[in-house]
Amino acid sequence: MRLSDIARYIGARLDGEDLEITGIAPIAEAQPGELTFIANPKYAPLIKTTRASAVIVAEDFAPAPIALLRTPNPYFAFAKALELFHRPLHPEPGIHPTALVHPTAKLGTNVAIGAYTVIAAGCEIGDHVVIYPHCMIYPNVRIGAHTTIHSHVTIRENTQIGAHVIIHNGARIGTDGFGYARDPEGRWYKIPQTGRVIIRDRVEIGANTTIDRAAIGETIIADQVKIDNLVQIGHGCKVGENSLLCAQVGLAGSTEVGRNVMLAGQVGAAGHLRIGDNVIATAQTGIPSSVEPNRIISGYPAMENALWRRASVLFARLPEMYRLLREMKGRLERLERLHAQANSE
Repeated sequence: MRLSDIARYIGARLDGEDLEITGIAPIAEAQPGELTFIANPKYAPLIKTTRASAVIVAEDFAPAPIALLRTPNPYFAFAKALELFHRPLHPEPGIHPTALVHPTAKLGTNVAIGAYTVIAAGCEIGDHVVIYPHCMIYPNVRIGAHTTIHSHVTIRENTQIGAHVIIHNGARIGTDGFGYARDPEGRWYKIPQTGRVIIRDRVEIGANTTIDRAAIGETIIADQVKIDNLVQIGHGCKVGENSLLCAQVGLAGSTEVGRNVMLAGQVGAAGHLRIGDNVIATAQTGIPSSVEPNRIISGYPAMENALWRRASVLFARLPEMYRLLREMKGRLERLERLHAQANSE
């Protein structure tokens, strides 16, 4: 494929020779004939040593003796370029002989159902849906068109899934929320989890992530939400449009996450709180109470990122500061004793 064709597809400007490109590779591993990219300025020096034939760069990137595709957003352009060289696996439509589909289930056109998958009574599967082997779809589940469900996914009863959703291997959707009440003898009594999970359009859910259904009401994942692997979303949570939840995020029950929120790895929310629109929580932030919109927070308990960064610099110096404080206290006590002795004389 010619560089000029790639430039048109990704919305870039070609600066250099219109070469033939055969693939895409990381900048340190790329070979002649391949395209690479620089989105982070710290990798800019590698343009002097890369063997790639062309590089996707920012508009203001310095001139270089190599073909450049200049664009306002190199990382997005790289993602678009990958589409030209990678075609995802897409099974042929049909139902594998070992799959079990209940007679009352309704399947759309061009549906692919993999081996040993079970689709229970009352399910509705939209057009062009792909369900890979060893999946379990409980009764009365609705799955929208063009959704892909990878192997070993379990989708519990009454769950609703929108169109163009991707659910990765081992995810569990609609499992019981963690709800118990004490009985008169003080023992834990299970609260029936009678609600459901609703996943809107163009959501992506990572491998081994769990999304619990509510005791009553709904757990809702809004349009365009992207969820990483090993994320726990408790019962009754609501995640707003276009939010991003990274690996090992944990949301306790009834947490409300606003629109365009970014929760980095291992962020935890205590539950029954709201995280406002456009909030960014850095890795391992602990959120014990509601957060106002448009904030960047860090640490535990969560605080403004700028304050946390200043405080974190001091953490390693605390032993030294404590030693100095004890020495100063000792000197002060000696001075007080000397002063008292002088006054008594």
